[in-house]
Amino acid sequence: MSEALSRRRLLLALAATCAWRAAAAGEPGAAAGAASAKRLDPRDPAALALGYVVDATRVNPAREPGYAPGHRCENCLQLQGRAGETYRPCGAFGGQLVSVSGWCRAWTPEM
Repeated sequence: MSEALSRRRLLLALAATCAWRAAAAGEPGAAAGAASAKRLDPRDPAALALGYVVDATRVNPAREPGYAPGHRCENCLQLQGRAGETYRPCGAFGGQLVSVSGWCRAWTPEM
């Protein structure tokens, strides 16, 4: 099972990196997509599937063994956009905006 989880994290990290590079390169539509993105609803099926919460301090470590104090969207490889914004696009959720204080199971440490 840990092998599947590792593969999943690798694929999510790869997707996030590709999206970040596309935005950084200024490919047509990259900025427009970020500007029109909406905030991820924690009740969204994708958010529920990955255990997304808006405030990482509310994560129950007993229910989420992959969580550790200090893990937040703000220090996740999946997070895109500019530093200093409260909500930024996330590669794990198709560019929808997530709280920088949030967390989900797709959390991957920044490299």
